[in-house]
Amino acid sequence: MKRRTAREKAVQCLFQIDMAEVPLNEAVALVMEDSQEDTTFLRYLLDGVIRNQNEIDDEIKKYLRGWKLERIANVDRAILRLAFFEIMFEEQTPDKVVMNEAIEIAKLFSDEQSHRYINGVLSSFLHARETAQA
Repeated sequence: MKRRTAREKAVQCLFQIDMAEVPLNEAVALVMEDSQEDTTFLRYLLDGVIRNQNEIDDEIKKYLRGWKLERIANVDRAILRLAFFEIMFEEQTPDKVVMNEAIEIAKLFSDEQSHRYINGVLSSFLHARETAQA
């Protein structure tokens, strides 16, 4: 499975887990639809987001600008959680790649304005990280 596809499926799983409290293995089975593709990267992403969700959510909340995490669209929350996980914990994928993937996934799964919002949140987060590291 390509990494882009794994990210798309991860967002779908995170959405199901968040909205309907679907168990992880069931969410994966639903999005894979009997596919025999390798789910290693998909499961790595999901395990990472779920294991670190409190820390990820705390970090996201710093950059929401007048919104509460609970009030943003569920799919946008899933996209942000995935992107923040990769930026915070996955050192092999460049931050700009993660950001671009998140924006493209938002264009695919969310409404017309969401990709701009996600771009703004991620841009603020990356700018703050760069400033802190300088």
